[in-house]
Amino acid sequence: MYLYKATCPDIPNPKQKASRGHAGGPGVQAHGPGQGRPAGRSSAGTGSQRYPPLMLWTGSRRSSVAELKQLEEFLNVHSLSLRDTVKSRTCMGYRNLGKSGLRVSCLGLGTWVTFGGQITDEVAEQLMTIAYESGVNLFDTAEVYAGGRAEIILGNIIKKKCWRRSSLVITTKLYWGGKAETERGLSRKHIIEGKTLKQTLPRVRFQSSDLSPPCLSGLKGSLQRMQLEYVDVVFANRPDSNTPMEEIVRAMTYVINQGMAMYWGTSRWTAMEIMEAYSVARQFNLIPPVCEQAEYHLFQREKVEVQLPELYHKIGVGAMTWSPLACGIITGKYENGIPESSRASMKSYQWLKEKIVSEDGRKQQAKLKELNHIAEKLGCTLPQLAVAWCLRNEGVSSVLLGTSNPEQLTENLGAIQVLPKMTSHVVSEVDHILGNRPYSKRDYRS
Repeated sequence: MYLYKATCPDIPNPKQKASRGHAGGPGVQAHGPGQGRPAGRSSAGTGSQRYPPLMLWTGSRRSSVAELKQLEEFLNVHSLSLRDTVKSRTCMGYRNLGKSGLRVSCLGLGTWVTFGGQITDEVAEQLMTIAYESGVNLFDTAEVYAGGRAEIILGNIIKKKCWRRSSLVITTKLYWGGKAETERGLSRKHIIEGKTLKQTLPRVRFQSSDLSPPCLSGLKGSLQRMQLEYVDVVFANRPDSNTPMEEIVRAMTYVINQGMAMYWGTSRWTAMEIMEAYSVARQFNLIPPVCEQAEYHLFQREKVEVQLPELYHKIGVGAMTWSPLACGIITGKYENGIPESSRASMKSYQWLKEKIVSEDGRKQQAKLKELNHIAEKLGCTLPQLAVAWCLRNEGVSSVLLGTSNPEQLTENLGAIQVLPKMTSHVVSEVDHILGNRPYSKRDYRS
């Protein structure tokens, strides 16, 4: 095999190019049909062909208006329209999940505490219907929520509604799968454990009352409970110090390559742990995480506003945030005590009750009263202000809402209308009242 090696005569001389068209220049013929060409070149072939300058080519491009018009005409032939979309009908905003190409609604619906716990299956169906018809395409759950019942309810509703699977973004989280030692953690065994739908005959429509549905542990078990072939994002629900990072990344890459998930992400991981997962993925040609689920609200800001933006710019990891109302604290319903039907009244949420009645809790309630004045000026409620405040952060891909009744969900979805009112002046007012704005490295340098 012989490789062609360019010789000196084959390489054009930039000086000769610069002197083209100037008679008498060195190495340039100033006469005949080859005028303006380097000496020794024949006028035969394409060597004498002259091309228009680059500006003439760019000038011939069609304007963006003409391109849009042509695209609209093309779509009309196929009974489609650029204006007839879910986004245009609902005014819901959509953002990329991190630097991936997955478009998620900026507001999502979570199932923590509510599905299979606080609310009935009928109310859960109402919530999902309102969310879906409002443009929400992101629905989040986990294998641990209500012992797997949350996934069952979610799957039953999707099946009953006959929603197109391609129009949904379903996410679930893995770590706490059962009581056995091998049913928790992020080992390869636990991440992949269970049976897929193709291996389960006949298909069973689970009831939410099934406390121990078969194959409780692992992603395959989650898919079976939700009656789905795949989830869009599978999250590692917390870091696992007992499992090597390479094993976790390889297992997540495997479930993606097998078609059980489209992407994977992390939840409650530190920036260092996320960076380690990314480094392992790049070292062994595996798939890195695209998103981190983190708590983010008016009283919890450090991680999302300081640590995650740096990760986003360096490795493309986005933020999907949860608890925008701080488990209901920001709604103001705990101002005069603990209501009986609230989350803080539940036995498993004694920590929340203690947090509310503590000294810091009373200070937070005082700040909420001041923030309520800002909400009144903007013509919205305090929860809407709090959710819009989370959305004003461009580094946040989506904010997960957790509501127990249709009225709360409708109110929180109204934050989309408040978002344009979140000017820099309003944000500064909020920061002044809270007094907890974290400072990044860039702030210190300035």
